[in-house]
Amino acid sequence: MPQITIKEFYESNKRSLKLDLLSSKDGLEEKKISQIELHRPGLALTGFVDIFSYERIQILGNTEVAYLDSLSTRERNIAFNRLSEFEIPCIVVTNNNKVYKELHELCSDGRIPLFRSPLSTTSFVHVLGNYLEEEFAPRTQVHATLVDVYGIGVLLSGRSGIGKSEVGLDLVERGHRLVADDLVTIIRKADDILIGMANEILEHHIEIRGLGIIDVKSIFGIRAIRQQKRVEVEVRLEEWDSDEDYERVGLADNYTEVLEVKIPQVGLPIFPGKNITVIIETIALNTLLKIFGVHPAKEFNKKLLKRMGQQKRVKEYDKLKQYLEHDTE
Repeated sequence: MPQITIKEFYESNKRSLKLDLLSSKDGLEEKKISQIELHRPGLALTGFVDIFSYERIQILGNTEVAYLDSLSTRERNIAFNRLSEFEIPCIVVTNNNKVYKELHELCSDGRIPLFRSPLSTTSFVHVLGNYLEEEFAPRTQVHATLVDVYGIGVLLSGRSGIGKSEVGLDLVERGHRLVADDLVTIIRKADDILIGMANEILEHHIEIRGLGIIDVKSIFGIRAIRQQKRVEVEVRLEEWDSDEDYERVGLADNYTEVLEVKIPQVGLPIFPGKNITVIIETIALNTLLKIFGVHPAKEFNKKLLKRMGQQKRVKEYDKLKQYLEHDTE
């Protein structure tokens, strides 16, 4: 199970969450977040700890502070001491609420990181939830090139040296946007959405055999790149095989699985002289049509079947007409 240290959490979010570290830095390295869910310890403060989710980040908002205000100093100490019996990763006080002296002492003695934020609890939970969702999302890395083509995330795959990077570069030159080359990190977010992004070291770069590594951002400008993109179709480049029976009509939809999510897959045979870039642009536009509910191959098949039916009816009518013309009785 992935884990995030409180130090990583703090350094990644201190600006977006406007976090103010109120305790010492002791415990920032040793305390870890192991769950994506957040927790508001209202019931635990009242004394009910049978199902206390202490492994999560604990958030004290207006409701919790209002309850603590209603307690006497002695009752408040009992409530805070009850929390100290658990291995809490950290405590965050939202809405710029006051921080009780007792809570500050508890966190110092228990080496529990204590933060305060001016954000409302709702806003805080929303921003932090997005961060944790991405950090804990299932992920994998694939050797491929990811390009945004007409708003469709096209994942170019195939054996090493087949020309994925060269095709990606050609697409960039034609006005499309590079997301990642060579090594694509893919994470699965909620609703089975696959998001692809570049490795930090290779970000915005393409390796072209015989030329080396080029900086796409510097050569083509900011319009030629993007940080991440939803992966919507895989185009698998493969050598032309005359014995292979390739799809000619496109009625059969093929799929592949990435992180247990199915996405359309198109096998694209290549050979010298074939305009792969234009075909990939067409694949992207075809995928876009399907997203809007239009399946060109199926539409063509319907028209063809309708036409065949009309021709059949014409032939049957001609037979009947010929029969009646020769009916001389």
